[in-house]
Amino acid sequence: MSQLHKSKLPASRQASKRGRLTGALAAVAVVLPPLALLTGFGRAGDAMDGAASWSQEERAVLSSTRLDKLPAPPPDPSNAVADKPEAVALGKRLFADARLSRNGAVSCASCHAPDRQFQDGLPLGRGIGVGKRRTMPIVATAHSPFLFWDGRKDSQWSQALGPLEDAVEHGGNRVQFARVVRTHYQREYESLFGALPNLQDLPADASPLGSADEKQAWSRLTNEQRDAVNRVFANLGKAIAAYERTVTYGESRFDRYVDAVLIGDRAGQKTLSTQEVNGLRLFIGKAQCATCHNGPLLTDQAFHNTGVPPREPARPDSGRAPATAKVLADEFNCLSRYSDAPPQVCQELRFMATDEPGMEGAFKTPSLRNVALRAPYMHAGQLTTLDEVVRHYVRSPAAAVGHSELAHGGTGHAERKPIRLTEEEMRDVVAFLRTLSGPVVERSSR
Repeated sequence: MSQLHKSKLPASRQASKRGRLTGALAAVAVVLPPLALLTGFGRAGDAMDGAASWSQEERAVLSSTRLDKLPAPPPDPSNAVADKPEAVALGKRLFADARLSRNGAVSCASCHAPDRQFQDGLPLGRGIGVGKRRTMPIVATAHSPFLFWDGRKDSQWSQALGPLEDAVEHGGNRVQFARVVRTHYQREYESLFGALPNLQDLPADASPLGSADEKQAWSRLTNEQRDAVNRVFANLGKAIAAYERTVTYGESRFDRYVDAVLIGDRAGQKTLSTQEVNGLRLFIGKAQCATCHNGPLLTDQAFHNTGVPPREPARPDSGRAPATAKVLADEFNCLSRYSDAPPQVCQELRFMATDEPGMEGAFKTPSLRNVALRAPYMHAGQLTTLDEVVRHYVRSPAAAVGHSELAHGGTGHAERKPIRLTEEEMRDVVAFLRTLSGPVVERSSR
């Protein structure tokens, strides 16, 4: 597939580990202030009568969502092989290798299935066991400063390492993974990262996060041995991330419609039906969806408490709040010894807010691209259809957990307020969301 169009980033952004968000989202930031005033835009039932039916302000919002406004992934200074074709090739093989698991049956592709939008279609992720949250798709995550529903990882390569040792996901351990690399990938690994360490004197299984026996075995290793294994483990993640950086979204009917609007192509605007156009008007206006779902990826890459009911009411998920401490303490974060970045470019991590009360019960805004193909929805698959999702936001219930609950012992605080939409308008929004489906493609790495 051909590479998506690139946008130039200011030098100050290039110097950042992730360019903060992206040049595309920076452009959206200019659009968003007037977006709050768009709630009166359009009327459900308006006929589609060509480009003139969109105001200048609306056209600016539509333009900011175009897929060709999405630049190539920002550089990741923490991963020196992020854009090397050889690393992409190695990472793609590792991504599909079930030997990187305790039982030899779970690979990255088991949960991030390429033929299922790089997720699994299950309410809760399932590997060796069953997790507590839904599998997030990894498509276009190279544009995200923080990974997972709670943002507990700050790079794709660090994110790739988490499931490998998680007891209910891959359930493996670091020495095991290092042996898999030496046995099956030595030539490819050493061409990218240099000589592999001697593993002959190491136990078969050892890890600081594994079973009691694995932890004890890890504690018996010398500092030099632990560091050598950690480096192989980190490099394994960096190769997987190089492949994941190539996975992105292709054009949808929505993109073709927006292009037609902007060039005044009336015939091209028939790409969407009247109902779908009404849904789009509501999306960027009265329904307030674009407040969080904006830019080419239709996400602000931020974390919000929107009152989603917990899967287990007795044990509500605290989301982002506890994850900030986790990412700061992560031995594989941007500031770690295994990162390839100088400390001064790890801007997101260095300036991350750690004491925001609003992060209690907050979860990451997912991209809405291909959303109709990714049921169920929310961080633990609590809602099964897009109709249920839209009704949830119209109703905007109180959050099960939030800073007001912690402070006052009452109901939690959700950011959203109830929205007045008719039954017909809710159907229109759902119809529009279905226009966002397109192919998942791999950018050329050469």
